[in-house]
Amino acid sequence: MARNAPNVLTVLRILLVPVLVVALLLETPNGDLLAAFVFALASVTDYADGYLARRADAISTFGKLMDPIADKLLILAALVALVSLERVQAWVAMVIIGREFAVTATRMAASQQGVVVPAAAWGKAKTCVQVVCVFLLIAVDGSPLWLDGIVYLTVAITLVSGVDYFLGLRRRLREHDARKAERAEALG
Repeated sequence: MARNAPNVLTVLRILLVPVLVVALLLETPNGDLLAAFVFALASVTDYADGYLARRADAISTFGKLMDPIADKLLILAALVALVSLERVQAWVAMVIIGREFAVTATRMAASQQGVVVPAAAWGKAKTCVQVVCVFLLIAVDGSPLWLDGIVYLTVAITLVSGVDYFLGLRRRLREHDARKAERAEALG
């Protein structure tokens, strides 16, 4: 791994995941406050590593691979812990987790064919809404009606972003196949 600030922040985010889970699951005084702080810190590293990588032109293969994995680990671990604490319904977590696995698996398969689907506006919105939702589920005591609304909004945006991703993937695959056909025709 090249030692650069964005990669260090990505590794830090991964290392904060077990700290977050322990802070959430151990019933200690101020455990929720610690968990909210750790989650917020880890979320800020996500923004910071991307910003620094682009600004310093320090985008690396390690970062391209590990940054999205770190993001998913953070959200998914928090959701699983929150389900076990009965702060969020299991079906909500499963919709979010299912979307993440489906998109990640198809993204990997597409990249093996040379097709890259960049992050779109819906995907970025999904990430922001998920971060806010998980932070609030950690930080807010009880389950006020407004928080339930944010949870349902998060599920809706997660689903819309998944549909948007798959439509974009389908379009890119068609374009890729058309280019391959053109090259084959030009050679043949």
